[in-house]
Amino acid sequence: MNTKWMKTRLICGAACLLLGLAGLGKASTADELARLAELMEWKAGTVVADVGAGDGRFAFAAAARVGPTGRVYATEIDQGKLRELREEVKRRNLANVTIVVSKEADTGLGEGCCDAIFLRHVYHHLTKPQEFDARLAAAVRPGGRLAIIDFPPRAGYGKVEGIPANRGGHGIAMKLVVEELTEAGFRVERELRDWPDDDYCVLFVKK
Repeated sequence: MNTKWMKTRLICGAACLLLGLAGLGKASTADELARLAELMEWKAGTVVADVGAGDGRFAFAAAARVGPTGRVYATEIDQGKLRELREEVKRRNLANVTIVVSKEADTGLGEGCCDAIFLRHVYHHLTKPQEFDARLAAAVRPGGRLAIIDFPPRAGYGKVEGIPANRGGHGIAMKLVVEELTEAGFRVERELRDWPDDDYCVLFVKK
């Protein structure tokens, strides 16, 4: 397990929380989730993966949208978060949510298991993006969608250890996300620069 990646994920999470508290009144999780669901065309029966699910807010909201005939895979690398996710799934009695253990270079998802995958504030933490991207491509069915929600390098965030030198700080340029995932076998469908809280969202389709 990559403890450096886990540590930086926690630092980033704390920083994002503080910025979120400072920016009350901005788009809510529900608003952002609704926009993401429309963008990725989730409906009853859709199979979705939330890669780097964190506290599960987005995964559980997605589960409500895809319904009992759909499926949500919530992946995490951090053992503490995995335990909390499992407990919350049990508490909510969510039969359509599966918790998946991911690794530094592997999503943990099966081949061709998903109609849609999204990563929110996760991609810039990848220490082995080429290998991870290959596993993302393997998990998405042909014609399926991948959404990356992230932000350009920002001042005031702690350094992310172990990431490639071309990242340029804490965050990642949209152009670099597009280059790496295009190389992995996706094509860009939309680039949205007006995502909530000064993030961006890139929607890809598997070729």
